[in-house]
Amino acid sequence: MIGAHGHPVDNTAELEGRMSGMVIRGVGSCLPAQRLTNVDLESMMDTTDDWIADRTGIRERRIGGSTSDMAIEASRIAIERSGIDPATIELVVLSTTTPDQQVPATAPTVQAALGLNCGAIDVNAACSGFTYGLIASAGMIALGSGPVLVVGSDALSRITDYHDRGTGILFADGAGAAIVTPVDGPGSLLGWDLGTDGSARGILYADIGSVLKMDGKEVFRRAVRVMASSAENAMQRAGVTIDDISLCIPHQANIRIIDAAIQRLGIPMERTVTNLERVGNTSSGSIPLALDEAVQASRIADGDLVLVCGFGAGMTWASCVLRWGAA
Repeated sequence: MIGAHGHPVDNTAELEGRMSGMVIRGVGSCLPAQRLTNVDLESMMDTTDDWIADRTGIRERRIGGSTSDMAIEASRIAIERSGIDPATIELVVLSTTTPDQQVPATAPTVQAALGLNCGAIDVNAACSGFTYGLIASAGMIALGSGPVLVVGSDALSRITDYHDRGTGILFADGAGAAIVTPVDGPGSLLGWDLGTDGSARGILYADIGSVLKMDGKEVFRRAVRVMASSAENAMQRAGVTIDDISLCIPHQANIRIIDAAIQRLGIPMERTVTNLERVGNTSSGSIPLALDEAVQASRIADGDLVLVCGFGAGMTWASCVLRWGAA
């Protein structure tokens, strides 16, 4: 900070005095009604139900939602479950790769539909985006912000060619949301890791007005490595080991990627959340959808350590360790 006469002012003590931790108070999700099964895809490309399931873990996916509509519905549920007054929300962070329009951002549409009086921004870190938003919201709260609505929503059916066996078997539509609120003390976020390697942007991309293109073998090779290393970095920052983790929530990219990554980490499948079979890869919606399912199924209890990890186009990666329900 610069003082009245242009001299730097040390405001560290002031910042430390008002820093808060964060906690997730409520989660929600939304999936469009239309199901696109592997059997449906058999008539659209050279494939079979068993071939897709064996290579991806997916049996069906949901399509037909708009990014804003799904984000609004997931957010309404999260707000209701959180029990907070919506008027206290100070920021909406919407992670998406499929905004409703090129301009403006989609977050203001969500903000207006929910009747919120706050800032609203889009974040595009692809499948890592929700975790990016969660970590960024913790930074805002540490500096004095009130509750933040963090949303991941993608309508990937808009940019997926369902005649392409390399991408059409994977991608789908869905959204998840979380209400993050301030608490005294360190809060839930114990450690985090963010990273990007822009030189790998060509292995998974969609040009404006076009569809997703992917080098599947290269994505697999890089994804397994960065998911595991990012998770390890987050745990190291948190001062915990894999044995301390109660539940791992990875990006729902592909069951083979998940299997390989958790084997590297040394965490068993029974402590890992997967919902690929029913929803496919929903990019920004992936992790919050899986988180909501885990919460509603009572797979997470107060005090549990939850490891969130993933990767996305860019190439991006993001992980964090949360102590659930920390106050």
